[in-house]
Amino acid sequence: MKVEHGARWLALAGFYRDTLHGKEMRLASIGAEISRVRECAGAPHSAAEAALALVRRHVYDLEGLSAGAAAALWLAARDLGEPRPLSDFLRCSKADKSAVKRAAWRLDELVRGKRPPLEDYVGIVAARARLSASYVRRALEILAGNRKAVVGRNPWVLAAASLWLATYKEYGMLMRLAEAAGVTIVGVKNAARRIRA
Repeated sequence: MKVEHGARWLALAGFYRDTLHGKEMRLASIGAEISRVRECAGAPHSAAEAALALVRRHVYDLEGLSAGAAAALWLAARDLGEPRPLSDFLRCSKADKSAVKRAAWRLDELVRGKRPPLEDYVGIVAARARLSASYVRRALEILAGNRKAVVGRNPWVLAAASLWLATYKEYGMLMRLAEAAGVTIVGVKNAARRIRA
């Protein structure tokens, strides 16, 4: 950007980004996917409208269109007091289960507005993976020693990586922890490389 472009150029660039070449095109794609999944799953129209409102607020935070649409519908149905099992939406979605779970966790965190401390994520992942408290303590020690390396990172990935390092990379534990956190194995491995045990 050059200085002579000024505020008018910035306003036009923002408009261009948010019109059909950016935000609106993405919203249209997600809206079509929400409609398709809603119709297939037999969810009420009110759930689709609430899901679209949710997506409109957090359109740039969604990773995949199909996973984001299924997650938004699932959360919208829950928030409207008509909860449905995730399997209803997974049956109609093109995304896999872990991607939809990841998208739902992220959307839920964004809606609530406040992210819990990293220690809570470690406890949740350890409970899902059925790990003992000694591993949780060791993982929290690892994270405490690496505060600069964990700033701004995905807390689910960090929790799984620290627990994996706390178990001394036990055989089979990586897949178990990635599944418990709803993240990819590659993401956990990459985070573990950044963290020193």
